[in-house]
Amino acid sequence: MAKRESNKTLAENRKARHDYFVEEGMEAGIALVGTEVKSIRAGRANLKDCYAEVRNGEVFIRSMHISPYEQGNIFNVDPLRDRKLLLHKDQIRRLSGLVQQEGLTLIPLALYLKEGKVKVNLGVCRGKKNYDKRDAMLEKAHKRDIERQMKERLR
Repeated sequence: MAKRESNKTLAENRKARHDYFVEEGMEAGIALVGTEVKSIRAGRANLKDCYAEVRNGEVFIRSMHISPYEQGNIFNVDPLRDRKLLLHKDQIRRLSGLVQQEGLTLIPLALYLKEGKVKVNLGVCRGKKNYDKRDAMLEKAHKRDIERQMKERLR
């Protein structure tokens, strides 16, 4: 029996961590059809500029681009279609309450495989202002300089 990969990251939304403060994260399944899983496994998914929303007691990802599978023919679907997230009702109610607070939004942070199934790391995020982004970049640069100096001292 073949050993399955565990938590293999297939796509990541790096821009989200730059543009938002991630308040909390949540794992969710995703309803995919046709050849979408094969295309995601091939690394042809893009999470840039996508978001999630709660509609009629269900959570959907909007604007997530999954390129059509090249070997698929009539089974390929629209690359930008809305995709349903698989969550429990109490999780959906909780997310709905959080999103209705001012300034919070649901952002998919990563797509990964867990026990052979595609999962989404969904973040409840608050938008950053420009000065927050500058502070984060400065802090990262300072940390990099300190690490470099520590490495030189150990030599």
